[in-house]
Amino acid sequence: MILLKRFFFLFVAISFTTSGQDAKEIISKAENVIKGKTAHGTVEMTVVNPDFTRTLKMESWWQGNEKALIVIESPRREAGNKTLKIGNEMWNYLKNTETTIKIPPSMMLQSWNGSDFTNDDLVRESDLSDDYFQKITGEQTIDGEKCWEIELKPKPDAPVVWGKLHYYVRKSDNLPARVVYFDENGKPVRRMEFGDVKMMGGRKLPAAWKMISLTKEGHHTEFKMLDMEFDIKLKDRIFSFRELERGN
Repeated sequence: MILLKRFFFLFVAISFTTSGQDAKEIISKAENVIKGKTAHGTVEMTVVNPDFTRTLKMESWWQGNEKALIVIESPRREAGNKTLKIGNEMWNYLKNTETTIKIPPSMMLQSWNGSDFTNDDLVRESDLSDDYFQKITGEQTIDGEKCWEIELKPKPDAPVVWGKLHYYVRKSDNLPARVVYFDENGKPVRRMEFGDVKMMGGRKLPAAWKMISLTKEGHHTEFKMLDMEFDIKLKDRIFSFRELERGN
């Protein structure tokens, strides 16, 4: 009987350890497939709320979680406006006034360009695998795909803003299916839905992302990837103030 109990506790301990390792690997694969070491592409963003619908077309360059440049191409009144991110710092350039504005830490949870994405979403330098404890907490079927449900809770000194995340990853191909964001009080405040899985830039990925506000009825933002390329060589000058303030 004692031997049986020891075997049971050893089995439970191994199971939890393995689940933790598996959860970290699953998250890493899901994140890497949509980011790559570098990326360049054109994206259409549509902001929807009860009062209006607004669409922006943007060209963007990314270098992992460290650097990014986003240039608005349309509509014409906003064309040429840019956002530059280096590390955890961020600047907006407004073409009409030819001014560069640094975004202070106090505004990182503010809306980016009127969308349901925050400034922090753009400058997030954290790595989910490094900054959160991960644990597989269940399974769920989303759009016909069986998914792992992984709970992510921030490590004590991690530079993150969310109380926890519930990250859903498709079992068939390790693609992200859904992410639910919770505040520090454990209240869900928004949900990201991934869809329109297709081959793009030499890899299979969700080409449509939809961020849905859970606190503002009728508010959501849709991202549609029009074209993407990954793991390409990018010149350092792309992520510079010279490029940020260069007229188009």
